[in-house]
Amino acid sequence: MKFVVKAGPVARQRSGCLILPVFAGGALPTATADADRAAGGFIRRLLRQGDFRAEAGDTLLLPKLPGLATPRVLLAGLGARERCDRKALRKAVRAAFMALGKAPVTAAVSYLGTVDVRGTDAYRRARIAAESWHDSAYRFLPHKTRETGNQPPKLRSLALAAAGDTAAVRRGLAHGDAIGRAISLARDLGNEPPNVCTPSWLAQRAREVAGRHRKLRVQVLDEARMRRLGMGSLLSVTAGSAQPARFVVMQYQGARASDAPVVFVGKGITFDTGGISLKPGPQMDEMKYDMSGAGTVIAVMQAVAELGLPVNVVGLVPSCENMPGGRATRPGDIVRSMSGQTIEILNTDAEGRLILCDALTYGARFKPAAMIDIATLTGACVVALGKHRSGLMGNSDPLATALLAAGDAADDPAWRLPLDSEYMELLKSPFADVANIGGRDAGTITAAAFLSRFAGDTPWAHLDVAGTAWVTAPQKGSTGRPVGLLVEYLLNRTAVS
Repeated sequence: MKFVVKAGPVARQRSGCLILPVFAGGALPTATADADRAAGGFIRRLLRQGDFRAEAGDTLLLPKLPGLATPRVLLAGLGARERCDRKALRKAVRAAFMALGKAPVTAAVSYLGTVDVRGTDAYRRARIAAESWHDSAYRFLPHKTRETGNQPPKLRSLALAAAGDTAAVRRGLAHGDAIGRAISLARDLGNEPPNVCTPSWLAQRAREVAGRHRKLRVQVLDEARMRRLGMGSLLSVTAGSAQPARFVVMQYQGARASDAPVVFVGKGITFDTGGISLKPGPQMDEMKYDMSGAGTVIAVMQAVAELGLPVNVVGLVPSCENMPGGRATRPGDIVRSMSGQTIEILNTDAEGRLILCDALTYGARFKPAAMIDIATLTGACVVALGKHRSGLMGNSDPLATALLAAGDAADDPAWRLPLDSEYMELLKSPFADVANIGGRDAGTITAAAFLSRFAGDTPWAHLDVAGTAWVTAPQKGSTGRPVGLLVEYLLNRTAVS
């Protein structure tokens, strides 16, 4: 997709389609009013007749109107002006692009970003346009062998009309384009079937991303190296699998070498059967998404490199399968983590924390300014927060506050849960330093409490994305969350906006 910025009278725009904003009731926005005058009042007559309600997300594609140079006009509803906020705008923009995707249009000019919307500025409106385009255009088709009726849209050029600050619009488009492509990458990685997306395949995708960017380098540790490092907790998870585990280290240097990096750690279980503590059969196919944290980290590293952010970032991807087998770890086994702490494994389906704890210990080597892990960790988080907000816990109030603010701004929200020391009591073991589960109560929190033992004094946050990383049938697929939240956090941290 080619994103450009345009100026000039709406009636003279020459493109495949004009996208015009309309509020439900009240005066027409400036650009739409100009188009209406050129068309002899056609749009106002249409609204008076009740042919278009203009609720947020409503669209109406019209053929060529008199007085306009474009062969089509797409009206996009924003709802009532007094209630129009960022979410309504995002809904309207996405609906407009979805409608265009069904039409034989290769180029369009959008005026949706020229309307003042609560909670936005020119930069944010342009970013929403680019991100929404990638969202609406996304298709996962590599394993389809026939026409599906769901082919990608034909639109190849999208121009945003700029009413004022064109530099802010261009910056918003550049950021939104990079974020949108990163989210699509995370979705691609998550949607691949587990017979394709193995730990070795995932490591190769990380290498390919690094190969496109001079400031990004990658190292892949094999099981022998992990064993020498003492990653007994991670290796206990992969023991039953024929697929070798991989530990991916991605490093981006955008600041001075002496500047402490931000470290991201992404859970990379490419398929989770539960191991010996076997999961029930229904929806087990969705356990291919258990590497969504890893996909997020790889995608964020791509976005950081494309945007050239002035910050040092490290992405860690511990990756393996969790399978039953003759060599699989059993409930009751005790393993030694890289930190030296011993862990009694009471349930092999609580495996994500077992690979993350060794990754957190490894991450501390970089002396990070902040360390954030991302994991589809607990079903309890889905019960607590549903599919709208990711769970957030951590040992640093400033870090948690920054992540919450980033999530709200990016429309990729999280919710902070408590992490009081009393929750650690539920993880006591009579035989080891800690148990890997704490029982039915507060399962999301005790999982984070377990991880906190390995974060040490590093400012650390844990994002449980079990409810937000994918959607279930009938529209099953990866969402690419929380890529938007994390890139927003880095943009805010570096004051690049």
